[in-house]
Amino acid sequence: MMILTVLLCYFALLFAISRWTARRADNEAFYRAGRRSPWPMVAFGMVGASISGVTFVSVPGMVTATQMTYLQVCLGFVVGYVVVAVVLLPLYYRLGLTSIYTYLGQRLGRRSYLSGAWFFLVSKMTGAAVKFYVVCIIMQRFVFDALGIPFWMSVAGLVLLIWLYTYRGGIKTLVATDSLQTACLLGSLLFIIYKVVESQGMTLGGAVQAVADSPLSRVFVMDDWASPRNFWKQFLSGVFIVIVMTGLDQDMMQKNLTCKTLREAQKDMCSYGVAFVPVNLLFLSLGVLLTMVPEMAGVAGDDLLPAFVQSAATVHRSMFSVQCLFVLGIMAASFSTADSALTSMTTSFCIDICRRPGDERLRRLTHVVMCLLFVVFILVFRYINSTSLIDAIYIMVSYTYGPLLGLFAFGLFTRRQPRDSWVPYICVASPLACYALEMVGNSLLNYKFGYELLMLNGLLTFMGLWISARYTQSVACQTPS
Repeated sequence: MMILTVLLCYFALLFAISRWTARRADNEAFYRAGRRSPWPMVAFGMVGASISGVTFVSVPGMVTATQMTYLQVCLGFVVGYVVVAVVLLPLYYRLGLTSIYTYLGQRLGRRSYLSGAWFFLVSKMTGAAVKFYVVCIIMQRFVFDALGIPFWMSVAGLVLLIWLYTYRGGIKTLVATDSLQTACLLGSLLFIIYKVVESQGMTLGGAVQAVADSPLSRVFVMDDWASPRNFWKQFLSGVFIVIVMTGLDQDMMQKNLTCKTLREAQKDMCSYGVAFVPVNLLFLSLGVLLTMVPEMAGVAGDDLLPAFVQSAATVHRSMFSVQCLFVLGIMAASFSTADSALTSMTTSFCIDICRRPGDERLRRLTHVVMCLLFVVFILVFRYINSTSLIDAIYIMVSYTYGPLLGLFAFGLFTRRQPRDSWVPYICVASPLACYALEMVGNSLLNYKFGYELLMLNGLLTFMGLWISARYTQSVACQTPS
């Protein structure tokens, strides 16, 4: 009952903020918030929007398999955010873009434009639904099973709540609600850390020293080039992950483009980019501390934090607040990810696919359809109930960003014009070629690809565009004047 009360209070705050921000909202407010968002609020909210509910569960559990080496990727994130702020944001602001894929149409052609938009829509729907599915499973376990609510009803209800507080204000509402959700997420994380430290009879200083002395606190891997956790592989991959999954992702860029000026947007991006290192350090430190809890012996991976929360609330009724804060943190992280994904997909479909940014009726209908598709995707994952499938979908989603990297890189760093009719086929062929190379490398060379597949995928797309541009130029030279 206490968990339900906390959630109801949380939703009441979300709807109060939505009602306040959605006054006199129109398409301009839904898509761009009138370009009047204060950058400190956007920056703070983006911390929560960039951390999904899956991250809340998975990152602490990472230490049992990979120690703290994930911080190598996070250090690359910082450089990636600076690159996006210096290279991509000026371009988007100079062109006055609402959807960033409009640039592809202006620079490369109509089919390049549609290829970028469709790759975004497919990858975002799949990735966001998988993330939300994992959170729905956790919510069912901790809340809805006890209330006798079936899974399909809880999923539909949660997505309905997202639709209710975003359908009018859109991105203008999300800029404000993300700040609340980030505060809830970080507050929950800090409280859980405090309770873990308290349960082991440690002081905060002693906990810091215990984490530092743990063999699981290793961050840097410099001695094994074949390892997917090698520093340079992870650092450079972190740079490109941010460039692609933030700078070339409508979902992540839409809020940044609501700032008043380019200068404010750059300050916003660099600020929350730097914040990723300490936030993820807290998540990983929590994972190390959890491995020191006697009851957690033998528990690893994604089960680590949920198992502690469940056992703490069962064995020590005084720690029931940990369960409440855990559920609140999960909800805050998952809602800030799902709501922005649904809003950005609505934006991209109306502007990029339908080319009708001023049609408010289409926008409202599209938002409803995106929510319904979201529910369908989640229920399909539940029906199949296969962890291996979820892993495969995550890999597929990461592959779909490679063509976006190749398209934008070709447009920004060359003056060539590709053969536009070839672009959709190049964008499909590149991930398939990457998959084949991964299989060959693993079976023949015993080399396991990691995040560097993203860079390889982008490079193959770039090369395909280069070849098509050379073909176009040669045909033009042979055509009689």
